[in-house]
Amino acid sequence: MNIQEIRDYLGQFFDSVELVGSAERFISGPAKIETAETGQVSFIANEKYARFLASTAASLVIVHRSVCVDEFIQRTSFLKVDDPYTAFVFILQKFATPRSIAAKGIASTAVIGEGVSIGEDVAIGEYAVIGDRCSIGSNCVIGAHTVLLHDVSLGEDTVLFPAVTCYDGTIVGKRVVIHSGSVIGADGFGFAPQKDGSYVKIPQMGIVEIGDDVEIGSNATIDRATLGRTVICRGAKIDNLVQVAHNCRIGEDTVIAAQAGISGSVTIGRQCMIGGQAGFAGHLELADRIQVAAQAGISKSFLQPGIALRGYPAQPMRDQLKHEAMLRNLGAMKEKLERLDAELKELKKK
Repeated sequence: MNIQEIRDYLGQFFDSVELVGSAERFISGPAKIETAETGQVSFIANEKYARFLASTAASLVIVHRSVCVDEFIQRTSFLKVDDPYTAFVFILQKFATPRSIAAKGIASTAVIGEGVSIGEDVAIGEYAVIGDRCSIGSNCVIGAHTVLLHDVSLGEDTVLFPAVTCYDGTIVGKRVVIHSGSVIGADGFGFAPQKDGSYVKIPQMGIVEIGDDVEIGSNATIDRATLGRTVICRGAKIDNLVQVAHNCRIGEDTVIAAQAGISGSVTIGRQCMIGGQAGFAGHLELADRIQVAAQAGISKSFLQPGIALRGYPAQPMRDQLKHEAMLRNLGAMKEKLERLDAELKELKKK
């Protein structure tokens, strides 16, 4: 594509795309700003990368419309938009090569159970196993060695990478992506303690329901409900190595970063952002649009929408930062108290 074609393409998504510099250069693909070469396109969304404007060899750079680029236009063209990060995402989508997960049709080594419904243009890879009474929507892709137990439902355009396992009864919406190694619908961690110290397993009789446009990273685990449903709502994005326990509800467009652990019966609202390695105690609730910092420990419910939480146990960020500052000064405070105590004792003697 030449730069004018890229400008026209981005014009589908933005009200205004301003071109500064030549429109004729051809672009072969995207690259990072610090390593881009002639013929490549890059972007700057964070001001700390602005220093690379003077040295990049990129032929095209996407920047915010407030950035002054006049001194660089002899060798680089610029497209100015309100959101360069999202603009570059659209460019990545344009240049990305689709992954080959499984060829159209059913591989000869795949095992298909009885009463299975399969839509049009489905791809099922080598050694995949599809249990009885499963329903697979049109244009689904099921990678090699993926296993669907009985009564699993996949919506249209869903992609399961190789070695995904969906336990019986799992409901997966449309345009869902689940990456390799993830397990959907395993038993929740439920055991009743006995007087002799042993445990009796609690039957996990519910299912997992995943809404449309969800993406789940590799080696994530989402447990079935004890009764009812564990629900991942529309548009949620779950990173690698995340654990979602039984009977949780993850709200629409909420994102959860790697190694977070969500205990049973937790409800997380819409458009929340959960940092990596955050941990949740069970049976609590987060309101909509809450941000949880990495490694935070959520030990109680927070019902005020839009707040930021940090620390262990997690508190509103402003309070937690104050407490952290106090902790840093504890040594000096202790020395001061000991000195005052010694002075007080001396005054008592006198």
